[in-house]
Amino acid sequence: MDAATRPAVVIDNGTGYSKLGFSGNSEPCFTIPTVVAVNESFLDQSEICSSANWIAQYNAGVMADLDFFIGDEALSLFKSSGLYTRKQPINHGQVDDWDTMERFWQQCIFNYLRCNPEEHYFLLTDSPVSTPESRECTGEIMFETFNVPGLYISVQSVLSLSAGYAFLKSISDEDSVSVSDMTGVVVDIGDGAPHVVPVVNGYVIGSSIKSFPFSGSDVTQFVLQLLQERGELIAPEDSLDIARRVKEMYCYTSSDIVKEFKKHDKKPDKYIKHWSAIKPKTGVPYTIDIGYERFLGPEIFFHPEIYSADFSTPLPELIDSCVQSAPIDTRRDLYKNIVLSGGSTMFKDFHKRLQNDIKKIIDERVAATNARHHVEVKPVEVNVVAHPIQSYAAWFGGSVAASNPEFYESCHTKEEYEEHGASICRTSTVFKGMY
Repeated sequence: MDAATRPAVVIDNGTGYSKLGFSGNSEPCFTIPTVVAVNESFLDQSEICSSANWIAQYNAGVMADLDFFIGDEALSLFKSSGLYTRKQPINHGQVDDWDTMERFWQQCIFNYLRCNPEEHYFLLTDSPVSTPESRECTGEIMFETFNVPGLYISVQSVLSLSAGYAFLKSISDEDSVSVSDMTGVVVDIGDGAPHVVPVVNGYVIGSSIKSFPFSGSDVTQFVLQLLQERGELIAPEDSLDIARRVKEMYCYTSSDIVKEFKKHDKKPDKYIKHWSAIKPKTGVPYTIDIGYERFLGPEIFFHPEIYSADFSTPLPELIDSCVQSAPIDTRRDLYKNIVLSGGSTMFKDFHKRLQNDIKKIIDERVAATNARHHVEVKPVEVNVVAHPIQSYAAWFGGSVAASNPEFYESCHTKEEYEEHGASICRTSTVFKGMY
């Protein structure tokens, strides 16, 4: 059976979580933390062994290569056992440990998806600011280690935009004018390295990409910091995990933080939540109160100075700056289609706050232009697109793209790799109308 007749494997590797699945599905089969637990005690044994006992050294090396776990299993082993070292192959959106990344992909393919990589085409996602060398390393691992028949490496932002387009198309009337196209601004905020990426007709405008220094992990750290400053007694070994769960379950975006402070002070029973847990070492139960942290956590995207004095540009201003640096004839279309992507954009009313703040910035600029030049500038439409799949938008966009028959013609094949080498992965084949 030809590999092109089977569904392609779609893997979206993020700093915090990785999404795994097959093309044509509406959601990933697995969403697991991008973490690897490695048992390095065997490596220590191989160093202790004398050089004469080469068999013991060899066996220790083999065991070190085999004894590792990924995802939730890796996190639980890291907490419960002192033998395993926790490694994160991706930091700030960039792969910085390729050996660990290869192990992670190995477990994803064989233990989770349970497929033969030689019988499926692969679509992998890549950061919009990754280096060509990074794409080469990805190609080498996929073609040399896993012997895949075809590989496509796509920019996460383009896939997120196509996911938003597909969602809007599915809920709009067939006879209506197209609600969107492959032109828009992708605001990708995950667990690391948020980016604001303008895309015009499926092409990323690289010179206009803007980076925001704070991500979902920073929101988690800020929530934990607020809880500890207030004197909440959290078990140190579980502190980050509890802060992350508090963030995901209780945090929301407010339109006016002064009003939120007053609401919490007037009706604490209504707005203050409680979190109960058990200390893992002593087994003693404890409860913490969750108050201002609920709305102050996501506020770092709109007032970053409350978290760090090193950066003071709010996210709405950064998005406006990104669009203003794009070609002038594309700016209205970019404002009209601002697409959210990543788990840290899932806070309640996040898209409403973002749209209102961007609209306020633009209206002030238009009013100033009208007053200065005595002209009547046409109002600029601002639309921030939020949809239920934005936490795995890049993966869904990859699933849609890889389910198109033209996808297989756009992939780099094993034959091309053997003829030209890993340099073929430096460039991305144009999606030929399907994006």
